[in-house]
Amino acid sequence: MFTYIFRRLLGMLPLLFGIITISFMVIHLAPGKPTTLSEAMNPKVSQEARARLEKLYGLDKPLYIQYLDWSKKVITLNFGASFIDNRPVIEKIWERLPLTVFINAASLALILFFGILIGLNCAKAPGSFYDRSMNLFVFIGFAMPGFWLSLLLMNFFGLHLRWLPISGLTSLDFEYYNFWEKALDLAKHLILPLFVSCLSGLAGISRYIRQNILEILKTPYIRTAKAKGLSDDALLKKHALPNALLPVVTILGLSIPGLIGGSVIFESIFALPGVGRLFYEAVMARDYAMIMAELVMGAGLTLLGNLFADISYAYVDPRIRYKK
Repeated sequence: MFTYIFRRLLGMLPLLFGIITISFMVIHLAPGKPTTLSEAMNPKVSQEARARLEKLYGLDKPLYIQYLDWSKKVITLNFGASFIDNRPVIEKIWERLPLTVFINAASLALILFFGILIGLNCAKAPGSFYDRSMNLFVFIGFAMPGFWLSLLLMNFFGLHLRWLPISGLTSLDFEYYNFWEKALDLAKHLILPLFVSCLSGLAGISRYIRQNILEILKTPYIRTAKAKGLSDDALLKKHALPNALLPVVTILGLSIPGLIGGSVIFESIFALPGVGRLFYEAVMARDYAMIMAELVMGAGLTLLGNLFADISYAYVDPRIRYKK
């Protein structure tokens, strides 16, 4: 297993190199420069001042030279300084990373738990009212754009009912709360973002679980177990469900970068100080250093998520073993 993991990690390096190379070229070919924001704030900026700004950011060099300089820094995990405030990029990411990691980890856990629960209950009675209603609910959530759903929830629960806050991570008087009041305040601020983040993922997990269980229940060994007197719950939970988890592992592994991408939307809408909102701000300001750092992180998570899915197969399905 360790040999397999080592080979896979080595194989990821050229793929990661190709992804970040293409991303670097596309970003620099896009219209606009980091100096555009500075010029917009002061329309009277002279040509000499613009040239000094471009030299300061290293944008006066040929594109291949910029790429080589940036690649040398990335090898040492030095992504340079942000063009906005000249702070180290990695420092700004580490400040906001815990919130994004928490939201995405909680989203994955909730998607897995409720997805399996919904799919299992739907498989017990296919075609029933519960099956049809949950099918309608999860697919409406899957089809509904995240930004539009966020605005609807903010309008209903925040403005009309006034049950939940609509932006930020904490209230203005958060520092004066005791421990339990702070925990409750944080929970209220995270309910809507977590709901938006989870809803789209429930459709895929629950439908895969339902369909796989129904297919497995038709297999000969399940019919044999049922003939021996096993109850329906035992057949579903001990025999059908473990065998239905294999495609779910793939979905979970590949959903990690999707959740990071979704963070850009709901963190911007709910004004949460996470990595997703940081990426949005960097794109708006043409902060090349920050954009490339987050793209490298997203590409790395995609590749690691794929590796995680492959490794998990061996634990979910005993028939799969990775040899040297």
